[in-house]
Amino acid sequence: MTYVDRAPGLSVRLKLTLSYAAFLMIAGAGLIAVVLVFLLRYVPDEAIVTPPRHAPGLGMRPLPGDFVPGRSDLWDAFAPKAALMLALLLVVGLVGGWILAGRMLAPLHRITAATRSAGGGSLSHRIRMPGRRDEFRELADAFDGMLARLEAHVAEQRRFAANASHELRTPLAITQTLLEVARSDRDRDTDELLDRLQTVNTRAIDLTEALLLLSRADRRSFAREPVDLSLAAEEATETLLPLAEKHGISIATDAEPAPTLGSPALLLQMTTNLVHNAIVHNLPEHGTVRVATGIRPDGVVLTVENTGERLDPRLVATFTEPFQRGSERVHAAQAGVGLGLAIVRSTVEAHDGALTLDPRHDGGLRVTVRLPTTSKGGTL
Repeated sequence: MTYVDRAPGLSVRLKLTLSYAAFLMIAGAGLIAVVLVFLLRYVPDEAIVTPPRHAPGLGMRPLPGDFVPGRSDLWDAFAPKAALMLALLLVVGLVGGWILAGRMLAPLHRITAATRSAGGGSLSHRIRMPGRRDEFRELADAFDGMLARLEAHVAEQRRFAANASHELRTPLAITQTLLEVARSDRDRDTDELLDRLQTVNTRAIDLTEALLLLSRADRRSFAREPVDLSLAAEEATETLLPLAEKHGISIATDAEPAPTLGSPALLLQMTTNLVHNAIVHNLPEHGTVRVATGIRPDGVVLTVENTGERLDPRLVATFTEPFQRGSERVHAAQAGVGLGLAIVRSTVEAHDGALTLDPRHDGGLRVTVRLPTTSKGGTL
């Protein structure tokens, strides 16, 4: 893990404390200045002392004269008390600001601790900050959501790595076994051995190419060009028509223009994978596949439906995971390498689209791909 080498500085709590105290001092000084100016408007420049006067009816006893303080007298009396008040405000601002800043930054310490825990590899940790929604709690909730997505992604990648290792090891182990048998049995039919080796090698090549295609889609390392999904659907169905006829599957195509931007090769592969899965995972005979494209208010849509046995929605939710082949991990001749829908999902996500898998009520599967639409000029 790489850390930025930073020079030491003041803590945020101390900065907030100083800010609170400075604001309180400025507000207090401003209030004292306003009061002082208001008082000085009604005070003469110099002190005024009136001579004693005699009040009638009191035996001519003199009364003391009046004393009106001047501005200098008012300032001498006001300045020490104002200074004392500012000192008290400074103490209150520092102490109160330190306490308030600590309370305000307490959620941030929990977020920091969770971040360090996640940096150490503990992706299962969650902040789960209580209380009403505010900026800190929105940040904590967003961080919890990010950790959940990272944990799911890491778990998926680990499953993918384990499955890929298993799938790649299988053809290599079979090849090694065939070679060992051939070495020990010199009279074994060479043509049969070569045919089996070619089959195993072809499967290994297909798996490797599928892994590379999946990696390319995940990295989004492709140039975006105008693509019409209807043309991709027509090409995919035409290419797979012999396979459909071999399985006794009929294909119906309703290809309306569906312009989008993306990689022509990846989108064609995506469509081909969907049609291939619909043909292979179908009824034993008299099955149907329906491929449709069109424009909807939320973008362009590609829909591939196929008949088949009824599927559990919980099982359907796992179909886009790598090396999942429906209800059983079979290795039939046309079963593929288990990456078809994983490539479809990665391709859709790389094109900022959405993929939906729904089991049909009568059996089979409906796959819907939604991609952003584009104008004739090719701009989103």
